[in-house]
Amino acid sequence: MQKYPVQEEFALKQTAPKIAGSGVITGGDKVVCAYDLVEQMEYLYVRVVKAKELPVKDITGTCHPYVEVRLGNYKGVTKHFEKKSNPQWNLVYAFSQDQLQASYVEVVVKDKDVVMDDFIGRVFFDLGDVPRRVPPDSPLAPQWYKLEDKRGDKLNNGEIMLALWRGTQADEAFSDAWHSDAAAVGSEGVSNIRGKVYLSPRLWYLRVNVIQCQDLLPSDRTRPPEIYVKGILGNQALRTRVSPVRSVDPTWNEDLVFVAAEPFDEPLILTVEDRVGPNKDEVLGRCVMLLSSFAKRLDNKPVQAKWHNLEKHAYVEGTTTKKEAKFSSKIHLRISLDGGYHVMDESIYYSSDYRPSSKLLWKPSIGVLEVGIISATGLSPMKTKDGRGTTDAYCVAKYGPKWIRTRTIIDSGSPKWNEQYTWEVFDPCTVITVGVFDNGHLQGGKDCSIGKVRIRLSTLETERVYTHSYPLVVLKPSGVKKMGEIQLAVRFSCASYLNLLQKYTHPLLPKMHYVHPLSVAQLEALRYQAVQIVAARLGRSEPPLKKEAVEYMVDAGSHIWSVRKAKANFVRVMSVVGGAAAVARWFDQIRHWRNPLTTVLIHVLLVILVLYPELIFPTLFLYLFFIAVWNYRRKPRHPPHMDIRLSHADAVGGDELDEEFDTFPTSRPPDVVRMRYDRLRSIGGKIQTVVGDLAVQGERFQSLMSWRDPRASALFAAFCLLAAVVMYTTPFQIVVLVLGLYVLRHPKLRGKVPFVSTNFFKRLPARSDLML
Repeated sequence: MQKYPVQEEFALKQTAPKIAGSGVITGGDKVVCAYDLVEQMEYLYVRVVKAKELPVKDITGTCHPYVEVRLGNYKGVTKHFEKKSNPQWNLVYAFSQDQLQASYVEVVVKDKDVVMDDFIGRVFFDLGDVPRRVPPDSPLAPQWYKLEDKRGDKLNNGEIMLALWRGTQADEAFSDAWHSDAAAVGSEGVSNIRGKVYLSPRLWYLRVNVIQCQDLLPSDRTRPPEIYVKGILGNQALRTRVSPVRSVDPTWNEDLVFVAAEPFDEPLILTVEDRVGPNKDEVLGRCVMLLSSFAKRLDNKPVQAKWHNLEKHAYVEGTTTKKEAKFSSKIHLRISLDGGYHVMDESIYYSSDYRPSSKLLWKPSIGVLEVGIISATGLSPMKTKDGRGTTDAYCVAKYGPKWIRTRTIIDSGSPKWNEQYTWEVFDPCTVITVGVFDNGHLQGGKDCSIGKVRIRLSTLETERVYTHSYPLVVLKPSGVKKMGEIQLAVRFSCASYLNLLQKYTHPLLPKMHYVHPLSVAQLEALRYQAVQIVAARLGRSEPPLKKEAVEYMVDAGSHIWSVRKAKANFVRVMSVVGGAAAVARWFDQIRHWRNPLTTVLIHVLLVILVLYPELIFPTLFLYLFFIAVWNYRRKPRHPPHMDIRLSHADAVGGDELDEEFDTFPTSRPPDVVRMRYDRLRSIGGKIQTVVGDLAVQGERFQSLMSWRDPRASALFAAFCLLAAVVMYTTPFQIVVLVLGLYVLRHPKLRGKVPFVSTNFFKRLPARSDLML
């Protein structure tokens, strides 16, 4: 028997971190005010700027200097310079106050050698004499210090420029500093563990309307050509259908839609090809165009169509002949960069941005989102090092085009980041995603996902600080697993509450999505291309935000079939329908007089509404108002989080999980695929039956006046005539009152068999008997 995990293990926990924003601590300095959603962390900063006139230690008469910054057991080392007596480093080292194990800091300058490095000189600083800097004070000016030998005597030559100060994570040098908790990382790997802010490229839809071609020259003119147009933009390749006009002047009037990223470096390549045989196409012409030359449109007004010359080029297997002279073949195109759409790189159901591509259509921001990434606890080991499990964790947060990445905490299952970030908010019905990853770049591997959290801004109260510990829940082939917890502090602030409420009356997507909508299949294909473009662009940053991290954050594989998701969505549908079913059951109890007092009150209400019909809608809306007020006392006090019960992750079978984690196309053996296919056929059979039943009911309704059953249609026509006469001669209030009293009649006055109308409807013909 399968044992389901305990629900409390995956529950959200409210925390009380020592942050100024939540009121736990009061007062403090400017740093606390600036970083009020994270705990204040004290650091000792050492800036190594440069050195001059360093003495020569090698017998070759050259110097290869580098610097060691020592504080207790921690040591930061700069890179060395070849044959340079006046080197410049301009590096900052940050030592955490919690890890200080000495009362002084030592800066040593050494000469790199093959066998043993030579000592050049050093400088000592007492930690008690180090000043404190509080932003926004200007940075502390570096000073020249004379180097000393091992006996403490000043050297005749050799000085080093340094700056030492105490500060917090609010210091400007924090993000680029070498941290003492990354002491095991060499100088070449420091850049891969630093925190950074990334911006996604601005994406546009490139619409290519292929209208027609003229004067094409196929090699074989004895057969009707099968001509199509293929477009290539970067890694995207689309093609039109084969033209229905089988001539040298084919027409299409078909759109090809690509995803283009600023600054539009890649050209658009269009080729006109003739299908001369199976898997054999002949290129009839080629056209290369720069994206910067295309018109940008903000609405649905068509841009001017233009004729473009086609280059003729012959291609022989393994060689390329020289280009032939230009000829008269042309292609008629209407090309535009559509800035009125929002290019989706996330699912529309939990997107972080809905703004159009063009900045000219952007509205002012309505507020500010602040997130403090405080710490994580209980992270599962993601790799082994020296025979033990370890994790090098960092966080990624995405909201709109802005991505942030915290610094990597080396070898810790309970890392503390205490980094705060801010985003502009343009729509309250958006979602921020925060993910935790293990840095695999240090070992040359991939970055493994540990878990993620989604927070919908519309579920947050403005100006309130939410401090919670969110479970990091992932689904693995072995089942659902909690990988740890991440502690966040979130605050959503708005400048004008009226502007915030006004957003709820605006369309969710830009206007072009409704005026000239794209198909669902197009949107899915374009979203895939958008994700690939964003992942490629962020992967070229320093440090790179890897493709696997980007795809995990935007949930790129959410469209893949899963039995678990199908069951979860079915349960969601049933829970929604359950409200209507509950009303139907309540009304059935009224009809059967289960509670006579309630039924009598409903009779009184019916009489009042019939006599005073102008009270129907006020009564309805007043009833809904009281329901909303009654439910206010049970409103959620905490933001929602990943729900394993809703996801159907706590009761999923092993084979279903194996199917969900299977590759596409499948890599499983034939017998497993056959078994899953049979199961899918069984599920499809049940869906087929339900859809068939719905079709039968609809066809019965259509047959009322189709005269397929002449007697039934005649009866219905006669009933309609009689009903028209009765409704015309009898006041409407009387008709409604009689029908209401008849429906609510006592069970002793009703029979056991179905009503006449139900019997009549079920006897109507459907087209199920015509199916094979």
